[in-house]
Amino acid sequence: MKPIYRPKGKAAEYAEWALNIYTGCTNGCEYCYAPKVLRKSREDFASASVREGIVAAVERQLTGGAFEDKMIHLCFTCDPYPNGVDTTPTREVIRLIKEAGAHVQILTKNPIAATQDLDLLDAGDMFGVTITGAPQKVEPYTDPPHRRLHVLENAKKRGIGTWVSCEPVYCPEDIYRLIEECDFIDLFKIGKLNYHESVIDWGEFGRICEELCQRYGRNYLIKESLRKEMEG
Repeated sequence: MKPIYRPKGKAAEYAEWALNIYTGCTNGCEYCYAPKVLRKSREDFASASVREGIVAAVERQLTGGAFEDKMIHLCFTCDPYPNGVDTTPTREVIRLIKEAGAHVQILTKNPIAATQDLDLLDAGDMFGVTITGAPQKVEPYTDPPHRRLHVLENAKKRGIGTWVSCEPVYCPEDIYRLIEECDFIDLFKIGKLNYHESVIDWGEFGRICEELCQRYGRNYLIKESLRKEMEG
């Protein structure tokens, strides 16, 4: 097993390399695409367990220095900090990546649990949270957005790179406010709501986001699906 892989398609806009530590996810987000990608029912996907032998497999793959100075994303088809699950394997994976001279890009909706691992990260890493503007019932088993941002701000104070994934988007106004007010975010990655109906004018949303990012001097990336709406 070689768990570190090159993402394809839309995922490739987020990272050159990625690693999924768990199977399944306890977050319960109603918009989650992973069950369909993995050909699982939402019920089967709703629990999380560590992939068998994942830590040892990561250690073997990192041997030899092939990933030195590379950024490895945690995670795409799971949250690296699933609620109700022992996340010691996440810490072990981060430690191995750092010892191999590589860097970590974390994306989680449960950053409170991640605070225990911030001591492993430095300025070469990126610690990120997802902000969608969705009501809590859409992301029922996750840390509330204000707590996600509080942990992110603390990570910035520790000298760690910070980023936010604004995808999918349910409430444009929440994203506008995020861009305007959150100076502690080093990078905004902004997309749209895919695979679900929406009344949002995505072209207008993208153009406003880009104008705000430029006005406030934010580093940002507009996802390709949103860029097409802006240009169309």
